[in-house]
Amino acid sequence: MRITDFRHDLLPLSDRLFRLAYSIVQHREEAEDIVEDTLIKIWERREELGELRSIESYSFTICKNMSLDRIEKKEMQNIPLDIETNDCADATYGPDIQLEQSEQLQIIQQLFNHLPPTQRMVMQLRDIEGKTTAETAEILNITPANVKVLLLRARQYIRAEIEKIDNHGL
Repeated sequence: MRITDFRHDLLPLSDRLFRLAYSIVQHREEAEDIVEDTLIKIWERREELGELRSIESYSFTICKNMSLDRIEKKEMQNIPLDIETNDCADATYGPDIQLEQSEQLQIIQQLFNHLPPTQRMVMQLRDIEGKTTAETAEILNITPANVKVLLLRARQYIRAEIEKIDNHGL
């Protein structure tokens, strides 16, 4: 049985847990609260963690469940994510290219926010967090085949909407 160390085992997960919670609740303060609650809940169960195959998957599952519970409780409305446009623009390009990149990122973020919650979670875990299909399925408590279908639909939706915008404008 392995002893869990908060600083080395759990704290490094906080940024990734935040991104998952944020992708679900779409509100910064709410996501921060969820991450704190998740870490507290995991720490309170630290004696059981040595028996787990993956503390990381367990953490993501708890964070996902807490995020969904929070949405159900408060019936939160979709609030668009704040986008730091300065971080996305490459300084080697001129201002016109930087502005175009920034606008494209905002459009993609808006499309991401309009995905159904399950598709958003799958896309967050697979494309942003880099989880495998099996890990994503375990975290979301769905089958690997369902993960693939949800990810395909999410990507197709975003791709189709971007093509509409490119072909017809906003």
